[in-house]
Amino acid sequence: MQNRIGDGDLLDASGHLLARGWATRETRRYQRSAIRAPQPERIKEWDYYCVLAEDYGIALTAADNGHMGFLGVSWLDFRTPGAVNGGQGLPAPHGAMNLPSSADVGDIVQVHPKMSIAFRHEPGGRRLTIDAPHFDQDKGLSGEIWLEQPPMDRMVIATPFAEEPRAFYYNQKINCMPARGHIDYAGRRYAFEPQTAFGVLDWGRGVWTFDNTWYWGSASGLVDGRPFGFNIGYGFGDTSAASENVLFLDGKAHKLTDITFHLPHGAHDSGPWRFTSSDGRFEMTFEPIIDRSANFAMGEISSDQHQVFGRFSGSVGLDDGSRLAVRDLLGFAEEVHNRW
Repeated sequence: MQNRIGDGDLLDASGHLLARGWATRETRRYQRSAIRAPQPERIKEWDYYCVLAEDYGIALTAADNGHMGFLGVSWLDFRTPGAVNGGQGLPAPHGAMNLPSSADVGDIVQVHPKMSIAFRHEPGGRRLTIDAPHFDQDKGLSGEIWLEQPPMDRMVIATPFAEEPRAFYYNQKINCMPARGHIDYAGRRYAFEPQTAFGVLDWGRGVWTFDNTWYWGSASGLVDGRPFGFNIGYGFGDTSAASENVLFLDGKAHKLTDITFHLPHGAHDSGPWRFTSSDGRFEMTFEPIIDRSANFAMGEISSDQHQVFGRFSGSVGLDDGSRLAVRDLLGFAEEVHNRW
């Protein structure tokens, strides 16, 4: 079952999802004030951008996770290879970061002593700016990237949690945004050009249960000269109404059903990953380059994250029954276990 959801409010007066399923645009209105979470730290809100060029990339995060806030930047080098993570923690914001209630309206501007980060809407796209002078032991990282956003489909999903009636996950993924700009890091300028660099937005709002493991994969680029990308994943909430698995070609969505991640034995980057689908429409291998890992534990709170960057090869089935061959498409796949 792949239930399409229409326009309306996301939650009813009791804080329950009014509709569950997927869409290709932002159809449901999220309001933090409508949430009826039993504990405020269960409310999770974030905007995450990942912009990848052929040889390097950057990831930027602004997150209000209730008991902790976070501004993050990660630099990715696919040649060395390696990843450097940096960030600014914020104690228990509980909504004080004022993250917008829509993925299409409202800017994020966060200025702190160690890092300034901004995600701004402008006609035709989004402008990302970062200034982190102390990044990587004071080597410093700063810059600006423009993401063009032409009219195109996206992945939107409203997912409940079977074990907690007022828990939900409202998520949007916008793939295939051409990137232009630069990042200055450790005394060198890195250019992003729209022919070879593409960004994805992961926009999430919701009330989570305490213990969750999820799998997520994403890629954006050109295949045979055409804009192509995908969002795949599972493990988070009750997805019986719809999966989050979608292909994007020339700005149009092609809905998939269930996909399974087959991880290598041992470390997350110790060998190729494999992906299979229940309907045969997504069959891929994935060659890891970098495991951007992060973990922490403090009492009962913990997070173990493995976001692995690499290249996808295989084939996908489109809605019209035709198949598209994919070779060495840069993207990522991850396994994350959170207790928070």
